[in-house]
Amino acid sequence: MHTRLQSAAALAALLVGCASRPAQSAERVSLTNGYDIVCSHHAQVGSHIRLYMGPGVNSYIDRAPSDIAKIEAIPDPPPPPADPASVNPQTEAPLSSLDLHEMLARASQQHNLDADLLASVVKAESDGNPRAVSRAGARGLMQLMPKTAAEVGVDDSFRPDQNVRGGSAYLNELLVKYHDNIALALAAYNAGPAAVDKYHGIPPYHETRAYVARVIHEFNRRVLARQAHFSQARQATQSPFRPSTTR
Repeated sequence: MHTRLQSAAALAALLVGCASRPAQSAERVSLTNGYDIVCSHHAQVGSHIRLYMGPGVNSYIDRAPSDIAKIEAIPDPPPPPADPASVNPQTEAPLSSLDLHEMLARASQQHNLDADLLASVVKAESDGNPRAVSRAGARGLMQLMPKTAAEVGVDDSFRPDQNVRGGSAYLNELLVKYHDNIALALAAYNAGPAAVDKYHGIPPYHETRAYVARVIHEFNRRVLARQAHFSQARQATQSPFRPSTTR
């Protein structure tokens, strides 16, 4: 069965520089004149440092590097507590690693996706927490936005089975759109297809580049571990060679 594995190793090497820095919600820029600016993210553009005022690319301020004393990340605020009135006892049942593994295996077979790729997305998106809510409103194991969840037929994003089914379907659509280019599909999963299409590649957003690198790094780790397991199992089943003896 064909799976999307071919480009993962090369992409991890290309993006490894981004993997060491976690995505942040905002950055505080301290200027040499004593003032501070809070921005979404920054990037080097020519000889200037571009400070983006929001998640998009149309609102920004350019500053000379000599104007900037330091840039520091502002940690994400803790997620809001769940509304007790919205808690469904069925969704609050603990999700075991075996249950999650079986859900990912089913989604893998349904959409011809590598289960380790799906597991890597779940790890990066929610760390396996089915009740996770992002600051932007994405929900569940694969962090579906309400609009995306509705488009893929998910009624309750906090139900792990629905979330995995919908997130896998959406990721499969993106892989088809970008001709099995894993990096572009992951970038679109994080920043939206419009951003990928606009930049004809991975958008120059620190959060998106770090996300793509993080998922691919985890995917490669899982693939290597799987290959090592299969190799050990194969060696264990092979009988040692015993030459025949004559009397």
